[in-house]
Amino acid sequence: MADSSSSSAQGKTNNAEPLDVASPAGGSQNGSAASTRGAGGIVGLVAAELKAHAPFTMLGTATGVAIMAAFAVMDVPRSISAALFWSLHPLHVLLSALVTTAMFTLHSRRTLLGTVVVGCLGSLGIATLSDCLIPYAGESLLGLPHRAVHLGFIEKWWLVNPMAAAGILLGYLWPRTRVAHAGHVLLSTWASLFHMTMAMGGESNIFGYAASALFLFLAVWIPCCTSDIVFPLLFVKK
Repeated sequence: MADSSSSSAQGKTNNAEPLDVASPAGGSQNGSAASTRGAGGIVGLVAAELKAHAPFTMLGTATGVAIMAAFAVMDVPRSISAALFWSLHPLHVLLSALVTTAMFTLHSRRTLLGTVVVGCLGSLGIATLSDCLIPYAGESLLGLPHRAVHLGFIEKWWLVNPMAAAGILLGYLWPRTRVAHAGHVLLSTWASLFHMTMAMGGESNIFGYAASALFLFLAVWIPCCTSDIVFPLLFVKK
């Protein structure tokens, strides 16, 4: 009788295995993510993820503003910002593709076509929104002199698209999502930052730095802090 109870308890424990996702500091938020999804559905999961990652996004934003101010003081050439952007954006695409594909692979009855579609949308789509489109909106509203939208998957397709493909392949064959999310946040923040510093010219004032900080925060907080977990789960059949 005791053996039967033990076996039943063990079975329940195995069936309640939590989502394999990373916390902002690299730890596990598995129980939190699973319970949130069960209690409040996808809206509750989004709210929980945004709340959990806001402090790390603010830290990333603070580093971004500090780098932006240093670039302005030292009059760093725009070519340096361009080189840094085209280094960090492809890496962001790679990491997004890997984690998004891994989440979809772990929690769905996957097909190859479905995996590729979700991986592409979650990496090229969301990384472009975070690193390129939202920063460009900030550049336009601030009237930065060299503003331009840089769509990596078109402008440097030979660099960005293979990184997405590599991330999808890695996530499909080796579906692991225990990645320190703080690193992802910083990578995305700096890619967005250097998109904006490419557009800068002349002197910046306190208002300019404050507005830039707001756009940096939004560029990372909403797209990137939900893409790794929420986005792929939208395509999982309940």
